[in-house]
Amino acid sequence: MTRIGNSDLDVFPLSLGGNVFGWTADRDASFAVLDAFAEGGGDFIDTADAYSAWVPGNSGGESETIIGEWLASRKPEGVVVATKVSQHPDFRGLSAANIRNAAEASLGRLGVDAIDLYYAHFDDETVPLEETVGAFGQLVADGLVRHVAVSNYSAERIREWVEIAQRTGVALPVAVQPHYNLVHRNDVEESIIPVAEEFGLGLVPYYSLASGFLTGKYRSTDADGQGSPRATGAAKYATEAGLRIIDALEEIGNAHGASIAATSLAWLRAQPTVAAPIASASRVEQVGDLLAGARLELAADEVALLNRVSEWTPARA
Repeated sequence: MTRIGNSDLDVFPLSLGGNVFGWTADRDASFAVLDAFAEGGGDFIDTADAYSAWVPGNSGGESETIIGEWLASRKPEGVVVATKVSQHPDFRGLSAANIRNAAEASLGRLGVDAIDLYYAHFDDETVPLEETVGAFGQLVADGLVRHVAVSNYSAERIREWVEIAQRTGVALPVAVQPHYNLVHRNDVEESIIPVAEEFGLGLVPYYSLASGFLTGKYRSTDADGQGSPRATGAAKYATEAGLRIIDALEEIGNAHGASIAATSLAWLRAQPTVAAPIASASRVEQVGDLLAGARLELAADEVALLNRVSEWTPARA
């Protein structure tokens, strides 16, 4: 188990991403994935109120609804659910009124009394940050949210959020959710991690497997015919530099009897302030690698090797 920042949330060190629920995984497939994750010891689920509004016929909130139905059906103990606000088609932005209305809608879909970890999904600079921070703080004071967090915020805006929360005496953020993985490191390590270390924030990275590239399944820059919504996103990383990372992951994984995906997640877990990477699964057979990635411990020299081969590896434009 791992603790998220300065909170009281002790969780399995990998978060199951709910972005695929209601998209590439229908209700039955989502239930099967959630069951396998929980049976394997997982207890930390990440979603957002906007998932999966981009799918034709969806309106947003489908992922939360599926998770809520699973929670009601299975009644698991100790499951921590994180969700986010600002991108739902009906609840865009981070005004105080919108945050309150969106949180209440999320609570209804999830069927819970309080959201364990509530993120500001994307910064909204059209609203004074004092208003946003105050609204999140009020949700905590009213018992609708247990802990506050931010996603996709710059280091400067995280610092400003913390300063406002300290000055006004409202709940401090406990987590940051950045885009972070072996092929997308530098801005996080140079700016976000130092702020997280300074304020005791836990990192819960998304795109942990780089849209599937870090599973080793997409070794070609030609995504045509791959048959997956993730293929195009993954293929852009299949450069010479990117493939060196896959080769190193494969070599290290073989030494542990672990997959490329599990080894990649283990590297991410070894980074400063990282509490639990987020990774999703559309099918039950993918869950095992995620669970293994939460338990695999890499040696210092293995982490160092992956650090070396992944330095400055931007994706193809």
